[in-house]
Amino acid sequence: MSLSIVILAAGKGTRMKSATPKVLHELAGKPLLGHVIDKAESLNPAKICVVYGHEGERLKQAFAGNSRLSWAEQSPQLGTGHAVQMAIDEIDGTDAVLVLYGDVPLTRRSTLERLLRNVSENSIGLLTAFVDDPHGYGRIIRNSSGEVIAIVEEKDTDSRQKAISEINTGIMALPGSRLRDWLSRIENRNSQGEYYLTDIVALAVADGYKVLPMQPDAVEETLGVNSRVQLAELERYLQRETAQRLMDAGVSIRDPQRFDARGDVQIGRDTVIDVDVVLEGNVRIGENVVIEPFCHLRDCEVGDGAHVRSHSVLEQCRVGENCVVGPFARLRPDTVLDSNARVGNFVEVKNAIIGAGSKVNHLSYVGDAEVGKDVNIGAGTITCNYDGANKHKTIIEDGAFIGSDTQLVAPVKVGKNATIGAGSTITKDTGEGGLTLSRVKQVYVENWKRPVKKK
Repeated sequence: MSLSIVILAAGKGTRMKSATPKVLHELAGKPLLGHVIDKAESLNPAKICVVYGHEGERLKQAFAGNSRLSWAEQSPQLGTGHAVQMAIDEIDGTDAVLVLYGDVPLTRRSTLERLLRNVSENSIGLLTAFVDDPHGYGRIIRNSSGEVIAIVEEKDTDSRQKAISEINTGIMALPGSRLRDWLSRIENRNSQGEYYLTDIVALAVADGYKVLPMQPDAVEETLGVNSRVQLAELERYLQRETAQRLMDAGVSIRDPQRFDARGDVQIGRDTVIDVDVVLEGNVRIGENVVIEPFCHLRDCEVGDGAHVRSHSVLEQCRVGENCVVGPFARLRPDTVLDSNARVGNFVEVKNAIIGAGSKVNHLSYVGDAEVGKDVNIGAGTITCNYDGANKHKTIIEDGAFIGSDTQLVAPVKVGKNATIGAGSTITKDTGEGGLTLSRVKQVYVENWKRPVKKK
């Protein structure tokens, strides 16, 4: 069965109180519409059409790299039925049409697959839900035999219909051969003066079609976002789901309520994630890793047995096996720590390789550098890599010892097993082994008096 998917994303989202279109607000680090598009693509449809209205060019720009999408403009916006009608030329010719919503991001693929099994040449599939408070939703109307015969929108319900707890989620699967005809027969005789897609249900029943309802595994799959409060509620729900999945796979998360994964995150078993850790983008964490509180990892890889201490920030970097990072360390893009390396408190590393077993433990900056194996870099060391116009590289070979408060003025190379005395400024390459010093002679001036401020 060939499938087309229509995603309705034309709403302005006035309750968000934002200049950003509602469907571009982020949930777990991805736009709401991005979540829906991902689910749509997972079903491998022949066509995906996004119906846009408010700030349409921003939507197109946000997903410009996705060649599978087609776009249809809805202007003016005259209801959900009218929105699908705007897309009909883009999706014509497929056996089934699935209608999704750009602000309903959490519907599971398994739910949509079950729904699609309900659509045929004599039936349509309808996703409904039973809720404690149905206020604001369209109600599902059934006959005495329990068959669905219509959907009535909230503003058009009478007192009896308002008491119905089964609501319309808006998501439905329809036979492509009949959709154009049904859309042409929808009328706007209602309190809103709009063309409701839900009116197709009554039209289908009148034409002898069965309406086959089904419910999702969790009602949260059907929840939309109309305000920042609702967005925050879905964020917490999605984070709890992610934490549950990781814990089921053998990861220890100290407090799932204080855990955030915003992207594609994979974590090995027996790893411990403490509170208020944020993982963003593509993050790969190995087995037996410890991530202490208040750490932020973005687009990085952490090897087995590593230990990231509290308040550390890692971005676009790779940490090898059994490394120790932090506390209060910052690994900037293109940093690589080989196995058993240590980067300590208040150390910043950028575009540098720190070799296996090497240590940068205190208050140092290492940028644009290659550091060999078993190197010790003392407190307060700086690689002076920028001359005001260009970046230059520092090379520190295996076994070197860099004394505290050293400035290495790049381009410069420190030889294998060399020692740099504390307080030195190194501007020339050093030989292997031996000691290099660069210090001003210490002078003592007897009876020297400090200047005093003039009255």
